[in-house]
Amino acid sequence: MRKITSILNLILLVFLVMSCKESQPKKNIQNDQIHKEVTAKDILGNSNYLAISYGGYRKSSRDFQPTVGELKEDMKILHAMNIRILRTYNVQLAHTSNILKAIRELKNEDQSFEMYLMLGAWIDCLNAWTDRPVNHNVESAQNSEEIDRAVALANEYPDIVKVIAVGNEAMVKWATSYFVQPNIILKWVSHLQALKQTGKLSKDIWITSSDNFASWGGGDPQYHTEDLTKLIKAVDYLSVHTYPMHDTHYNPVFWGVFGEETQLSSLKRIDIAMNRAKNYAISQTDSVANYIKSLGIKKPIHIGETGWASASNGFYGSKGSKATDEYKEGIFYDNMRQWTDQDNMSCFYFEAFDEPWKDAHNKGGSENYFGLFTVDGKAKYVLWDLVDQGVFDGLTRNGKPITKTYNGNKEALLLEVELPPVKNKL
Repeated sequence: MRKITSILNLILLVFLVMSCKESQPKKNIQNDQIHKEVTAKDILGNSNYLAISYGGYRKSSRDFQPTVGELKEDMKILHAMNIRILRTYNVQLAHTSNILKAIRELKNEDQSFEMYLMLGAWIDCLNAWTDRPVNHNVESAQNSEEIDRAVALANEYPDIVKVIAVGNEAMVKWATSYFVQPNIILKWVSHLQALKQTGKLSKDIWITSSDNFASWGGGDPQYHTEDLTKLIKAVDYLSVHTYPMHDTHYNPVFWGVFGEETQLSSLKRIDIAMNRAKNYAISQTDSVANYIKSLGIKKPIHIGETGWASASNGFYGSKGSKATDEYKEGIFYDNMRQWTDQDNMSCFYFEAFDEPWKDAHNKGGSENYFGLFTVDGKAKYVLWDLVDQGVFDGLTRNGKPITKTYNGNKEALLLEVELPPVKNKL
């Protein structure tokens, strides 16, 4: 009897111990992950944090700013396809501050929602965008206000803003309407780095400038100046732009069907041409890496912009290099993601949605068609698989569900795809 009693007491003791363990608060692993503070260093080059360039303008003029509600629609769509970092371009307009409000609201509504910003501050030269003669050696008086606004937003939303980019293609000399010399970009990069040192800006925020590969020393030697070297040393990383699509017209050394390739199927010819386009982008990025290495400097490189339009009535369409359609856009997107993920680089792909204000006077202009989605929220060819997988179920843009372009008819799409031109030699 004592033996039975002892066994019963032992069972009771085990039961009590297990009950105590169950009553203790459990460590919520998912909750810990939700509230983990991440920095630019954690997310840039991390394939779990896909990046994209984002405007979200729905009209043919930026006078019509997207509302916070419309921006929240877009944020949900991008989040569903695993985008976690957005790139914006200026803080002159309400756009960026409204994006930050939209993200903050979504985070408050859903603790699992995660989105960060590479916040752009627009930089101009004196008399840019006016009828007066521009002076590329002197900056616009508005630049200081733009930087102040960027700092204020970064401090108001430290959980979201992880990068500040000083200028967008602000040093490349073909930007004749507004470009500045590297010393002006250096001035503001140094200013922001000093704010980090004095605690007036988060020490973890990364500072860069986002510019064409040539501006970072990867092209014409005219860019190889002492001020550029100082700038490369001052930034936390280089944000490099590369656009093979534009060079199907301006420098089409890689673009075409060569030699025995003419014997291949049409789609195989396109695949080969698009692979060369990817390699062209890699070569431009490598040229920057080689230049900074020649200076004895080590800095991360990430792709600040690259993209491929799905339509053009100009240089890149049927009357030009025959480069633009949804099929080629899809191949380029997949190629760039594969390459940059493999090389641990972020790629702020240009861009999320078509934006008709980009070339408002030419409805068929390529600048209006770089998006992965149309203005009315249709997913272009590259995203058709995600639509099939139900990734966008329940999500809308302008109140409309996310559907496929061409009604998902690939044969109809391919009827509009043109082959790259036949050439004698590569």
